[in-house]
Amino acid sequence: MSEHEFVEHWIDGATTSGAGERTGPVYDPARGVVARRVRFAEASDVDAAVDAAARAFPAWREVSIAKRQQIMFRFRELLAARSDELAAILTSEHGKVLGDAAGEIARGLEVVELACAMPAYTKGEYSENASTGIDVYTVRQPLGVVGIISPFNFPAMVPLWFFPIAIACGNTVVLKPSEKDPSAAVWLARLLQEAGLPDGVLNVVHGDKVAVDALLEHPEVRSISFVGSTPIARYIFETASRNGKRVQALGGAKNHMLVLPDADLELAADAAVNAGFGSAGERCMAISALVAVESIADELVAKIAERMARLRTGDGTRGCDMGPLITREHRDKVAGYLDVAEADGASLVVDGRDPQVDGEADGFWLGPTLVDRVPTDSAVYRDEIFGPVLSVVRVAGYEEGLALINGSPYGNGTAIFTNDGGAARRFQREVTVGMVGINVPIPVPVAYHSFGGWKDSFFGDTKAYGPQGFAFFQQEKAITSRWLDPSHGGVDLGFPRHD
Repeated sequence: MSEHEFVEHWIDGATTSGAGERTGPVYDPARGVVARRVRFAEASDVDAAVDAAARAFPAWREVSIAKRQQIMFRFRELLAARSDELAAILTSEHGKVLGDAAGEIARGLEVVELACAMPAYTKGEYSENASTGIDVYTVRQPLGVVGIISPFNFPAMVPLWFFPIAIACGNTVVLKPSEKDPSAAVWLARLLQEAGLPDGVLNVVHGDKVAVDALLEHPEVRSISFVGSTPIARYIFETASRNGKRVQALGGAKNHMLVLPDADLELAADAAVNAGFGSAGERCMAISALVAVESIADELVAKIAERMARLRTGDGTRGCDMGPLITREHRDKVAGYLDVAEADGASLVVDGRDPQVDGEADGFWLGPTLVDRVPTDSAVYRDEIFGPVLSVVRVAGYEEGLALINGSPYGNGTAIFTNDGGAARRFQREVTVGMVGINVPIPVPVAYHSFGGWKDSFFGDTKAYGPQGFAFFQQEKAITSRWLDPSHGGVDLGFPRHD
């Protein structure tokens, strides 16, 4: 690959350079070099993609459920068979290690498998004789053209949360992936074409705010699905709603893990390391705030630091535990929080700013970092850092820990570690967070449940995938029906009448 190779748009079943002349760099984060460039769409390119989707919609919505299901099954088989190829793309552009990339694909594959079950989620309901001689029933129909705007941290999984269900329901799609790692989206579109998806049903446009705004404002786009930071999620929700679209906008997070004195500290330490540093902490469900009850905090911090010393940071293709961050700018921003931590009086137990790496020197490296005694008024605690920084906040007990979590403006995911069933049950009832783990650090629901947070972590009414995902991509039509019985063509057939 070279920086002279371009990632093109995918419109109406073929690659195209589009009308725009702007491009952006796509880095290999482990080498710190531009590997290729990506085309940036102008509004006219988005128009072309939406037009292709709109043209494809009438025919696609008429394709039988059985045929749509066959295409999804074929897509599922192709994706499972070629997942190593996709994982290599993810590692080359995002930087996550191959194991994390494989895990990302596996979670996305779960949603494809759910989409294969679309007959169970697209059927309506029927009430016979709701009134004398009158039946009432509902049918679920697709929306039309839908838009998806996905983030850099899961360039395969997040699109797979949305477009398989949207397509299975009979919609057509315009996907705008992150410009930082765009190749996975085009690869997936090609694979769906190979599985038998008609041209124009899934389109991919690349770019920045120009492309995003064009999707948000286009009158033919009926809905927007988004995952990203909270400020952008709020902007997406407000702009798309103002333009008459239904929206599911999943925002940022500051996920807390509360560890009580009776917890298995070996399990909790393993969980904190895996949840804090997997995918270099660049995930919305990462544990970034470890809330430790004071009586066990020293022991727990020591166990976590001991495990961190065994982690290998480096090129994701070399069997390391953690890769680089996505860009140099993001690495520098995350590292800057460590200066803030020291200035605010926190203790840097493990400083990742000068890591020993198995990789090239110019990669965007920051090692796993552990910060203890973080003040709750520090930006290190308040902000979504989105990197391999685990902050420890000490509390007196359960009540103080719960109040801390509920006081956060975010409400995406949380976890409690305890061997007390009563405490766990109380926590799951009282915590104001959308996804809760009990001795599970990253409580991402399986595909047949739905994913989404509370408070500033979610804008909209309908969560991602699961039953709510199907509801989002369909509109319900209620039909009240009365057939005059036993008349036929106005002729009385002699049967009893019941009015």
